Amino acid sequence: MKPMTDEKKFQLCATIFLGVICAAAVFPIILLVIASVTDENELIISGYTLIPKKLSLDAYAYMKNQFGTIGRSYLVTIGTTVVGTLLSVLLTTSIAYPMARKSFRGRNVLSFFVYFTMLFNGGIVPQYIMWTTIFHVRNTYAALIFPNLLMQAFNIMLVRNYYSNSIPESLLEAAQLDGAAELQIFSRVVFPLSVPVVATICLFTGLTYWNSWTNALYYVTDPKYFGIQNLLMRIMRNIEYLRTGASEMAAEGQAVTLPGNSIRMALAFIGILPILIIYPMAQKYFIKGVVVGAVKG
Repeated sequence: MKPMTDEKKFQLCATIFLGVICAAAVFPIILLVIASVTDENELIISGYTLIPKKLSLDAYAYMKNQFGTIGRSYLVTIGTTVVGTLLSVLLTTSIAYPMARKSFRGRNVLSFFVYFTMLFNGGIVPQYIMWTTIFHVRNTYAALIFPNLLMQAFNIMLVRNYYSNSIPESLLEAAQLDGAAELQIFSRVVFPLSVPVVATICLFTGLTYWNSWTNALYYVTDPKYFGIQNLLMRIMRNIEYLRTGASEMAAEGQAVTLPGNSIRMALAFIGILPILIIYPMAQKYFIKGVVVGAVKG
């Protein structure tokens, strides 16, 4: 048997290390799923275990009774996530493009305004007054898309740096020599070559929209505009209220046990399930991204 080379030893150690990291990342999700199908009393007595003594689907039975409401909230969250992400990517890449062009005279002024928003914020109260009294977004789908989420200065700077460092200026000059206007250069040259950074900000923005609950908390009072995160919070509050008064409503002095902990785990699993499905399909774009094209001499 041939001795292992240093390269193979490194690969083996790296594989073991990455395997441990992956296991540490997957373990909480596995524990979450198991806890969601564990009997409530078993959770209280034994805590969270990988092999529960008693299984129960009471949490999912409760969720089934709320299927109509949960389904609507899912549609609201999916719609706001898709629309908000597309608008955010369009605006972010469009603003980052002139900031990256050395020929654009106002690039420094525009960069200052973008960077300024990373350092200073007007606060929640002025934002609330502006969005409700000037833009009238209260109890509308726009309240879930525009305030605080539509465009992030960090993403703009990230895209600008990618344009400056990864796309040769000579490639843009070549397109200009061929008679392309700035809009054509951006849409046909720059944007197609920016798949990695676009995929990155899509992931960042999509996760932000999916997990957002503050906009609905501030600007929405009508339950039909609640996303999945706000609905889950509302369901948990209702469960806690019922559990508080369960002993008074129980017949023959026997307390009623509601699956509060298991429902909490089931709600969390339902909340992250779409992300678990979508992320592996989008991951390929993070490792794909060399600048392809010809540069005129």
